[in-house]
Amino acid sequence: MFDIVGKRYWFFALSLLVIIPGLVSIGIHWAQTGQPLPLAIDFIGGSLMELQFKSPTSPIQPGDVETILAADGFSNSVVQTSGTDTLVIRTKEMDQATKVRIQDGLRNRYGAFTELRFDSVGPAVGAEVSRTAVLAVLAAAAGILVYLWFAFRQVPNAFRYGTAAVVAMFHDVFVMLGLASIFGFAFGWQVDSLFLTALLTVIGFSVHDTIVVFDRIRENMVRHRGEPFAVIVNHSIMQTLDRSINTQLTVMFTLLAMVLFGGVTIRHFVTILLLGVFSGSYSSIFNAASILVVWENREWRTWFRRQQPATA
Repeated sequence: MFDIVGKRYWFFALSLLVIIPGLVSIGIHWAQTGQPLPLAIDFIGGSLMELQFKSPTSPIQPGDVETILAADGFSNSVVQTSGTDTLVIRTKEMDQATKVRIQDGLRNRYGAFTELRFDSVGPAVGAEVSRTAVLAVLAAAAGILVYLWFAFRQVPNAFRYGTAAVVAMFHDVFVMLGLASIFGFAFGWQVDSLFLTALLTVIGFSVHDTIVVFDRIRENMVRHRGEPFAVIVNHSIMQTLDRSINTQLTVMFTLLAMVLFGGVTIRHFVTILLLGVFSGSYSSIFNAASILVVWENREWRTWFRRQQPATA
């Protein structure tokens, strides 16, 4: 039987190797823009316009579109193309007159188009959405902690189960935030309200898998009373491993199909969700239960202790 718990520090180290680049990316983005993530208009306010040109008279170049926008005072706009005929523009908030003027300039440059979408969010609304997003994650963490504490109340040190689940949950949160920052640098992707949907969905998947493992630990503590706690935990992980992998692979294969064959408008959301579900599966199997073992053995007492030389 594979000793997952015995190799727990290797799995902890792998988690750090994944999380640290994302945190560095967040720090760089914060230093450059004053924001931790490339936030979309949902969080900071602004306008989003999506136009589909019927037959562009010339290739659509984001740099040329940015020049047209800069002439109206929108010098820090984000311009992206989707295919060869669709243009997505994100700017600070614009009024109706400015919108018409910019669209006239684009029509003169590239020809007729159809407006697929135009959304405008004020700064106050964006700030409220940001606060709500943070509160939603914190409320999820508090709810999970209280629920698991109550559900495992008959197990010694029940609060450890809730705490371990929350720590594993924040592992997934940090992974997704880091990926969002890296993808912002690499592909120009922005964090919008769909990202929050993906984040909360991943939290649900991750905690659900963690609870399955914890519940098996609770059963095995009765069946295998007297065995070392680490052995019980590892046995419980192996007993639930097939179920966890099969469940998560079903979800991930579906999401992968959506990434490959779905529309462009949902690809960002589905990609983040796919990677988040993978992270949730990893943390549930390799991190959450191992944290219980570290806590049970109070291993932090030896982390920074120097090894005493052997005496003859």
